[in-house]
Amino acid sequence: MSHRLPQAASKVYRMSRPITMIDLFAGCGGMTAGFVAAEGYKPIMAVELERAAAATYAANFGESHMHWGDIAQVPDENIPQADLIIGGPPCQGFSNLGSRDVNDPRNELWKEYIRFVRHARPKVFVIENVDRFRKSSEFELLQAEVRDGGLLEEYELTHELLLAADYGAPQRRKRTIVIGSRIGKIPMPEPSHEPAGLLGKVSWRTVRDAIAGLPEKPTDTELPKRTSTVFGTSIPGPFKSTELHIRRNPTERSLERYDHIPPGGGRFDLPDHLLSRCWREKKTGTTDVMGRMRWDQPSLTIRTEFYKPEKGQYLHPQWDPDNPAKRVNRPITHREAARLQTFPDEFVWHGTKIEIARQIGNAVPPVLAQAIAVHLKPFIQGAVPRPREQREAAVVA
Repeated sequence: MSHRLPQAASKVYRMSRPITMIDLFAGCGGMTAGFVAAEGYKPIMAVELERAAAATYAANFGESHMHWGDIAQVPDENIPQADLIIGGPPCQGFSNLGSRDVNDPRNELWKEYIRFVRHARPKVFVIENVDRFRKSSEFELLQAEVRDGGLLEEYELTHELLLAADYGAPQRRKRTIVIGSRIGKIPMPEPSHEPAGLLGKVSWRTVRDAIAGLPEKPTDTELPKRTSTVFGTSIPGPFKSTELHIRRNPTERSLERYDHIPPGGGRFDLPDHLLSRCWREKKTGTTDVMGRMRWDQPSLTIRTEFYKPEKGQYLHPQWDPDNPAKRVNRPITHREAARLQTFPDEFVWHGTKIEIARQIGNAVPPVLAQAIAVHLKPFIQGAVPRPREQREAAVVA
């Protein structure tokens, strides 16, 4: 199976120039990867604070338009005009796994996003965030800004919780997507996949689709000793995706735990003598901890510490109930996580093992971004009539 992003399904809509795009809080470039794969989009600026993530973005999409640094330090006069702004302001304060601290300063960074929208004046902007973002006080303030007299009063918002599996990712990852438009309200893209492949849609992609065929026993435990100069500083990499297939060295006790857990199982499958004290005392919740994936289902959400089975359902899916020799008792590798996030195999990476894992887990699955990009293109290019144009056409008729 090919592990490249699919080409855009339609080439009907074309402009005399590409759709210019700014990516804020760009990370390693998951959203940009999807929009570029949709064809017709040209990144002209990206902003990212984390050096390794910015270097990964630069290695794949170009260093000249990447601003590595604090978004608040980008002067207004340096913000170019653009057709589109995309990005996901940091969401740790909203995350179910975080502190849920409404005063977390990272939650304020969406205001910098608005500053860019005010100065770049895009036709459309897209915000990606965690599922709980729509219930946050920050989202309420964002909605207030599109009302009369607000900073974004020209724009109309559409927002919805999208499941990445419904758009071709082999992963049940839920994300809030907000589309702001000053060219008429834009609906969300229709799902292209569904669990059983009914109603003319394609079946969900599975863990098997993503990682089957990769070596079950990786030989390396470390990335190659390689550095390069990016932004005038030395940084590990670039590394090919094939070089990310690295294993850990679990203890004998960990291996014994892994061996007891079947596909779809977790810490509740462990015998008492293998339970940690916290697990023994916590009888409910955290059901995906020490979990094993299923071959023929999408994975659960790939987070930033996917290499730690105690953090979620991250054990390799191969497990034979009758033959222990046919069990793969290890967490997924960085390469497998990148595949489950739908990064193409030709993508290259910068950073340490931990930094690259963080980039993978924090990214928007490129195929989800691509589905959004393909959907937005005709609206931005003017191929879909605006509401006013529809009314005028009705009067003429």
